Amino acid sequence: MRSPRDKVIMTCAVTGNLTTPEQTPHLPITPEQIADACLGAADAGAAIVHIHVRDPLTGRPSMSLDHYVDVVGRIRSSNPELILNLTTGPGGRFVPSPDDPKVAAAGTTLMLPEKRVEHISALRPDICTLDLNTMNSGKEVVINTPSNVRRMAKVIADCGVKPEIELFDSGDIALMRDLLEDGTLQGPALCSFVMGVRYGFQPGPETALYARDLLPNDAEFTAIGIGKAAFTSVAQSYLAGGHVRIGLEDSVYLSRGRLATSNAEMVAKARRIVEDLGGTIATAAEARQIAGLPAKSQSSRAA
Repeated sequence: MRSPRDKVIMTCAVTGNLTTPEQTPHLPITPEQIADACLGAADAGAAIVHIHVRDPLTGRPSMSLDHYVDVVGRIRSSNPELILNLTTGPGGRFVPSPDDPKVAAAGTTLMLPEKRVEHISALRPDICTLDLNTMNSGKEVVINTPSNVRRMAKVIADCGVKPEIELFDSGDIALMRDLLEDGTLQGPALCSFVMGVRYGFQPGPETALYARDLLPNDAEFTAIGIGKAAFTSVAQSYLAGGHVRIGLEDSVYLSRGRLATSNAEMVAKARRIVEDLGGTIATAAEARQIAGLPAKSQSSRAA
């Protein structure tokens, strides 16, 4: 059994891969908008920002290294203490051709594992995600085979970056344990349960407790809710002894029928939930210690 933590890490996922500009006019799209959203979330209480980038012209997901360089540079110049968590999720989607299922159809993004972590090698953020899910996703599939995960994990480890392990179902936790046992991953693990994606973990307190109890005892975790489960999952994760995440990647609504106008507004509400339940939001410096990240030096703070 785990009790709620004294200090809780708040992560803000500011734009994501699947939220569309058609769903909300407040979605950050350009590198400047994404960086500003991250800095605003930090001002509201987020210690970690989880970052995807987008094509500024279309608003669609992008893997452009130039966009990542732009976003990271803007954030680091303004707030070097803020913990940066870059995604490595894009590049694992497969769409089978209706005429020959072994042939990729339009929409397939499947690529070499090393290509998916190219921006991690270049930018060396504090954290990057590492997805362990192979699962149905809508009418498509996401493929993260153990061998490809190991190849990505090696690049991440060689860069000195902490992986945040993304877990979409209980089998992913079993794979994480194997990766810890064979040395592919180094503990204590930093991980997240993604709840609310169709065909994966379904949101609810039972899911958060079940998944938590499958983890190694020293693992740090966040139970993330998607869509209408976003804010209820903040409370459930905190009460289960975990950390919390919110942002326009996870939901576009602040409350029923009311669009969130910014990521900062969502962080402020999530912070109130945690504080009303008796918790305290960790500073970025405190979050670094909890997550096992190196502290920022005085020279880094002054840079």
